[in-house]
Amino acid sequence: MSLLIGTASWTDPTLLACGRFYPPELRDARARLAFYASHFPLVEADSPYYGLPQATLTHAWAERTPPDFVFNLKLFRLFSGHPTPPSALPADLRHDLGWAPGDSRARFANQLPTAWRRELWRRYLQALEPLRAAGKLGLVHCQFAPWIERDARGLRLLDECAAQLDELDASIEWRHPSWWRNPATRAATLDALRERRLVHTVVDAPQGMAGSVPAVWAVTRDDIALLRLHGRNAAAWHSRATASSSRFQYEYSDAELAGLAASIRALPATHTHVVLNTNYQDQGMQNAARLRQALG
Repeated sequence: MSLLIGTASWTDPTLLACGRFYPPELRDARARLAFYASHFPLVEADSPYYGLPQATLTHAWAERTPPDFVFNLKLFRLFSGHPTPPSALPADLRHDLGWAPGDSRARFANQLPTAWRRELWRRYLQALEPLRAAGKLGLVHCQFAPWIERDARGLRLLDECAAQLDELDASIEWRHPSWWRNPATRAATLDALRERRLVHTVVDAPQGMAGSVPAVWAVTRDDIALLRLHGRNAAAWHSRATASSSRFQYEYSDAELAGLAASIRALPATHTHVVLNTNYQDQGMQNAARLRQALG
C-alpha cells in the first residue's frame, strides 16, 4: 500500500501567525507552497470550496510543486448542498439573473437555472485541468452539508456529483448520521458509492453526540482510500460560542495515533490518502508528522 499524508491547508491564518512551520523569510504564496511540498507529498486545497477556482491558480500550483506532489481539492460549496453567497458566483451569472449589486442573500443550487448550474460545473472542471494534465490531481472531495440526509434529495445530489465527476477520482463525505444509522443502512450507503465508483471517506471526529458520524473503516474502491482526521475536540464540535476553527483544534495523543496507524495499515486499498484537518496553528503539520512516525 502506498500512503500519502498531508494537511487540509497550507495557508490557514493561525498557521501563518504562529510562526512555527514556515521560516520567517518565506512571505509569499509561491515560497510557502514549495516549502510545504518539501515536507509533505499531499495537500487538500479548500479554497475551491469557497469560490470557483481559476485555471491560472491551479496552473501555478502545478508549477510550484515537485512532479509527484498531489492536490486533493474540495468541491465548490454550491454543488455539495451548501448555501452560496452571490460574491462567490461569477459576475456574468449575477448580471444574467438580474441580481442587484448589493444583494448578499445566499442561494442553493436548486435556486439557479439548470443551464447555469451546468455552466458552473463546466467552469469548475475546466479550472482543474492544469492539475489533471500535470498528473497532480488526486481526489475531488465532496463534503456534503450536514443537513443532507439519506433520502431522495441526498441520492440525487450524489448522482449529480457522480455524473459530473465521472472522469475524475471523487471522494464522498457524509456529515448526517442517517447514512450510517444501522448495519443495513451502512451497507446500502457503501454499495451506493461502489456502484458509482466513488471513494468512501473514513472520518475521525468526536463521537457520542446527536450529529456524530462514525468512523466506518471500509473501502469502496480497491485502488484508493481516503481518511480525514478532524480531531476529537468534543467540547467545541457543536459549540456556537467559539469560532468554527476551534472545532479542529486538537493534538492527537500517541495512543490515538497508534490506534489510527493500525487501522490505516488494515485498509485494503492500493493507495491511501490521509488528510489532517486539525488546522489550528501548526497542529495539522505536527499531527501529520507524528502519524507518519507511528506508521513507521
